Amino acid sequence: MNVSEAPAFLNVDASLTGRRWLGPDIETERQAEAMAQQTGLAPALCRTLARLGVSAMDAPSYLEPSLRDLLPDPRSLLDMETAATRFLQAAQSGQRIAVFADYDVDGGTSGALLIHWLRELGYPVDERATLYVPDRIDEGYGPNAPAIAELAANHDLIVCVDCGTLSHDALAAAGDTDVVVLDHHLGGETLPNVHAVVNPNRQDESGDLAHLCAAAVVFLMLVETGRQMREAGNTGPNLLNLLDFVALATVADVAPLIGVNRAFVRQGLKVLAQRHHTGLVALADSAGMDGPPTSYHLGFLLGPRINAGGRIGKADLGARLLASVDPQEAHAMAAQLEILNRERREIENLTREVAMDQAQNRLEAHTPESNRPAALAWAADDGWHPGVVGIVASRMKEATNLPAIVIGFDGDAGKGSGRSVSGVDLGHAIQKLVAEGLLEKGGGHKMAAGLSLTRDQLEPAMERLEELLAKQGAGLGGPAALKLDAMLMPGAAQTDLVTKIESAGPYGAGAPGPRFAFASQKIFFAKRVGESHLKISFGDGMGPRIDAICFGAFDGPLGPALQDHNGALFHLAGRLEINRWQGRESVQLRLEDAAEA
Repeated sequence: MNVSEAPAFLNVDASLTGRRWLGPDIETERQAEAMAQQTGLAPALCRTLARLGVSAMDAPSYLEPSLRDLLPDPRSLLDMETAATRFLQAAQSGQRIAVFADYDVDGGTSGALLIHWLRELGYPVDERATLYVPDRIDEGYGPNAPAIAELAANHDLIVCVDCGTLSHDALAAAGDTDVVVLDHHLGGETLPNVHAVVNPNRQDESGDLAHLCAAAVVFLMLVETGRQMREAGNTGPNLLNLLDFVALATVADVAPLIGVNRAFVRQGLKVLAQRHHTGLVALADSAGMDGPPTSYHLGFLLGPRINAGGRIGKADLGARLLASVDPQEAHAMAAQLEILNRERREIENLTREVAMDQAQNRLEAHTPESNRPAALAWAADDGWHPGVVGIVASRMKEATNLPAIVIGFDGDAGKGSGRSVSGVDLGHAIQKLVAEGLLEKGGGHKMAAGLSLTRDQLEPAMERLEELLAKQGAGLGGPAALKLDAMLMPGAAQTDLVTKIESAGPYGAGAPGPRFAFASQKIFFAKRVGESHLKISFGDGMGPRIDAICFGAFDGPLGPALQDHNGALFHLAGRLEINRWQGRESVQLRLEDAAEA
């Protein structure tokens, strides 16, 4: 049932953020109850599994995802054998190898995977390998002809990771030097004329592995490389020790946590906890990461810091840190990224405020044709840093529940980034605009895309993009509903409950964690922390109080309303987690929404 049909004390049709709260439907409740009876698992855990579509029969294997059972055959991807054979030949014969990596987390981890594998093989990385990351501002996304030509002149093999599928002209500059592309971005009707293109999102692929990030594709190539080595009677590096990189990329690139991706993240978090890799250790220490690593740490602590170099600093800083084996060098780079990440937040905050106002004004002025609601939120202005427009687009998407585009102009040239909502393929729409001549350049995947355009192209491109997205159903959902798994009393929110729920993780894109509502709670303590966050303590007067943290609360109505509560009661909703501090554990609510009781 939805929460508005629940007892009157929790009748929430419009929260402080304007969302309707929805509880589990009757069928999910029935399945959860049956699962609890059949398996003996905790009811709260069964609610989560049922909502994720897991049956009672599949529950044991879901709770313990096995990489052995879920890992696809690398050879199911086109060009995989060819790519692995060429890479192995170059590595074993000591040929010069260049790794051309994108400047985000997925690109950096993909490059680091290859560098660490080569190093463990005994390949002279420092003398014969080059890790190249293009500058976001000067070179833009993906391979460019000057860089490829220079790398080709000094290397025998170029491996492009997390980029290259659409780079026909740039890769042609490699001349006679072999190029292997390991990517996951949407492919066009034709592929570059290179040695191999391995990409689960090629148009001639089945799409069964479309959910993989680039680092996962790289990992599968290394699996195939290992198989070829075994067939020749040799032993390759231990690939399981590299899964921390794959886990980080999977979460940071918001790849859906389904199938083998769950096993990658689950096993990768275990590897990360063992602190194998110098760069990740330095990054975790710099970020103040304590306790067992979780998906949250990957997506919100480590990922943004790696991205900071590519966004507003030296583009290759994150990739070089991940590939490093020198503790002193790694800690120096991690410290640089920490500073850059703080600067990135400041730039982002300034851009976000203006961009959100601009987008909201457009939405309010929207005059729907044929009663069609707005299907796109967008903003553009001079001087917006290309390194933060993607983050701002993500915030805009969350605030409007619409696909969002944010563009920064430098003179006549604009560079933008977009984020989409579930069920709307933004990457395909952007590619269509390029084909129609409405954009200079663009590409991506379903949930994220990048683009380049001129000022004259701006209005026609956004008008056409909105038309294409509307045809996919964008804008029909209204404000995003807040989906709840159950109502809880504060006394039921114990560490044992949270531990059981965490056993169904990792949670993230495609597998959201459970969300709970607490009805008619009294706010005992409320304090603004940091720039815009809120910390509170709440309870019902009959059990223990619970601490809660709401990030970005003062960017909207939640912070002011809860801080100045004047004794009013509130319904609170969010996700439970275990807060670890100085060796102690306590339950904390990551507050997402509230409504007056």
